[in-house]
Amino acid sequence: MDLSYTPEEEEFRARLREWLGKVLPTLPAKPSPHDWPGRRAYDLGWQRTLYDAGYADVHWDASPTLRLIFLEETEKAGAPYVGANFVGLLHAGPTIAAEGTPEQKERWLPPILRGDEVWCQGFSEPDAGSDLAALRTRARRDGDDYMVTGSKIWTSHAEVADWCELLVRTDPEAPRHRGITWLALPMDAEGITVRPLRTLAGSTEFAEVFLDEVRVPVANRVGAENDGWRVTMVTLSFERGTAFVGEVVACRRVLGELARAARENGRWDDPGLRRRLGRLNAEFRALWRLTQWNVSEAEAGGGVPGVGGSVFKLRYSHARQELYDTAADVLGPGSLDLDRPWVLDRLSSLSYTIAAGTSQIQRNIVAERILGLPKGR
Repeated sequence: MDLSYTPEEEEFRARLREWLGKVLPTLPAKPSPHDWPGRRAYDLGWQRTLYDAGYADVHWDASPTLRLIFLEETEKAGAPYVGANFVGLLHAGPTIAAEGTPEQKERWLPPILRGDEVWCQGFSEPDAGSDLAALRTRARRDGDDYMVTGSKIWTSHAEVADWCELLVRTDPEAPRHRGITWLALPMDAEGITVRPLRTLAGSTEFAEVFLDEVRVPVANRVGAENDGWRVTMVTLSFERGTAFVGEVVACRRVLGELARAARENGRWDDPGLRRRLGRLNAEFRALWRLTQWNVSEAEAGGGVPGVGGSVFKLRYSHARQELYDTAADVLGPGSLDLDRPWVLDRLSSLSYTIAAGTSQIQRNIVAERILGLPKGR
């Protein structure tokens, strides 16, 4: 497989790099990480800047390769992360682009691209754990609406969201994977209660969401009724296949910074630490090549990442944790200081083997869908 870039793709890279060099110095200061209304405004402002410059639709309308170049260059340049736009740009938006009706695409995609609306993700539930198909939030049909009752947990950006990509059970008698439906839930609907959750790192980007007979129009259903599991697999393929691309670039940058810090504080004299840094360098280089391969596969398959995203997600989650464990060794006692670089990143890295599907789930997917092994009993 040819993993090299075409002249047209390199021209896009050069043009983007030049634009970033001009616009990034003009951006306002980032708000406090605890100021979510301020962070929402900042993230939406950056998205509007991308939109006005013609780069906003790169996640959907551009080829997977151009998307990869965009994520690589923006991360290298230190551009703002998608932040509160994460779910809309990288999960819900691509899903609607792939599965939505023309009317749904016209309603929801332009506001995401312009930075007008924020989405959150309503998948996980308190009693379902890592078994997404065990969800219990119910939706019963009432004329042209669904009446939704239940609760969600770890709902990303719920406290500042306008919409939620919501999974509900519409047929409780159907087999677990066949009675699920994917809905777009307006977060200002009557009957919704949002309760922020504080993470180990002290942030509140997650929330519990309680739904009490919330009315959702049937027109907000993406895909057919009871076909939500298939639609969800499209969502998760984006979440596991391309959503972490920029983070691989960030980890490679952090690795270089760790090596410099180790030379400065004397930790570089430890041969064990040098071996760990060298192995991590090889690990992230391999992950970058795997990313390119997955993107090439997606390009050949119509733009939707395949199950190779699970291979990437599985290995990346553990590599990220190893990276920040190594950072703690470089910092020594400073690794307990929350104001030091990498300390909060180390705390957040603990969630990566759970977020976007646990490592156990990813191993099952790899075993069954790639290796062809039988399902366990």
